[in-house]
Amino acid sequence: MNKRRMWSDFDFVLLISVLLLIAYGVAMIHSTTMNSPGLAALHLPRRQIIYGAVGSIAMLVLAIVDYRVLSSLQKPLYLALLLLLTAVDAIGFTAGGAQRWISLGVFPIQPSELSKILVILTMARYLADYEDRMHRLLYVALAVLILAPPVMLIYLEPDFGTAVAVLIVGGAMILMSRMRLVHIAGLATTGIIALPILWMSLKDYMRARVLLFLHPESDLEHYYNVYQALISVGSGGWLGKGYGQGTQSQLHFLRVRHTDFIFSVIAEELGFVGATLLMVLILVVLLRLIRIAEQSRDSLGRYIAVGVATLIFFQSVVNIGMNLQLMPVTGIPLPFVSYGGSSLITMLMGIGLAESVALRRHKIGF
Repeated sequence: MNKRRMWSDFDFVLLISVLLLIAYGVAMIHSTTMNSPGLAALHLPRRQIIYGAVGSIAMLVLAIVDYRVLSSLQKPLYLALLLLLTAVDAIGFTAGGAQRWISLGVFPIQPSELSKILVILTMARYLADYEDRMHRLLYVALAVLILAPPVMLIYLEPDFGTAVAVLIVGGAMILMSRMRLVHIAGLATTGIIALPILWMSLKDYMRARVLLFLHPESDLEHYYNVYQALISVGSGGWLGKGYGQGTQSQLHFLRVRHTDFIFSVIAEELGFVGATLLMVLILVVLLRLIRIAEQSRDSLGRYIAVGVATLIFFQSVVNIGMNLQLMPVTGIPLPFVSYGGSSLITMLMGIGLAESVALRRHKIGF
């Protein structure tokens, strides 16, 4: 295929929107650390730039590689994913009260983050191969069985937020297949019946977060940061207090401001306009991914693009929602914006897969 023709299909609007989001994140991470000696000493903005560069290289590599070739490796990739998640329990190290990371010497990796992409590839391959049989209960059950092991291993780390994210992404991809309504109703009923069992299996701090969301007055100490986030958002006004001038963040009233609650910092310092601009960029990314799905040459590419879009949508809604006290605090990062190497690289890998689909939207041999 003509290389010039191939790269003409590259979605540069998607790429530019993602890069703007990363730049937005680096700028706000710098703001949250400029008056924090402990955080500043870690050079978090510089690290985020490095993570962005590594992720961008991974994105371009995945865009160049045919997504059909990658998806044909779904079985060894799926096995490698399960081995990595299992290895976390054996050789992983604990941070923040959870054992989620494996050290590679240069920097640690979080297999649960990588699982988001590998689950998308695995589920997309299965659903595309058996699309004409997904109206049968057996094939729906097999799809659920493929999704269940990584979700359970991530949940047991424990990492409830990421487990839910992977479940939502895989579930959305399954629902997009040719399932019968009766099977959808059956899965929904099973999920509802399992809720009491899930509740009892939650760690104490997980249940506490849900109860805190429902009854904030029950634990004012743990409600503190959510309350400070609401003050940040509410005090920003239309244009904000100015970059680096937010009282809640700069005076350290707001905790974990460079990760979970970075949206509150944006709302306080850049105001309604700055927060809206951020959400518009995320919306552009989602619309471009939906466009890629619609123009995909095959169902495999469509499933991949939908999986990536669902992941970004879910994490954005949950993160912004918990900053506005519309959802419980889960620790899910804001895509491309919150500080974190594994999260940023994973999201860029997802964009790379979507770009691979976009580059091959025409049914021409390679």
